[in-house]
Amino acid sequence: MKITEALPVGTVVKLRNAEKRAVIMGIFQQVEENGNKEFFDYMGVPYPEGFIGAENTVLFQQSDVETVFSLGFSDIERQSFVLDAGKHMSNDKNAE
Repeated sequence: MKITEALPVGTVVKLRNAEKRAVIMGIFQQVEENGNKEFFDYMGVPYPEGFIGAENTVLFQQSDVETVFSLGFSDIERQSFVLDAGKHMSNDKNAE
């Protein structure tokens, strides 16, 4: 997924095979375990509860999103972040 296609933080979604909805609290997450890096499009927490502990966060990909119920807030600050992150990600790929 391109960063310019990322849903904003605060977006409420229904994930495939999930009973509860989730609210996105982070985008482009990286998890490192035993020296292996894994990337996820989003990190979410249960809706409507929000963050109730790290054990209740979920990492997921754009393809896991079944339904978008409400889009999060987007303004010029987010647009700048998306542009900067897109440039950074392009530079990382070119360095490989």
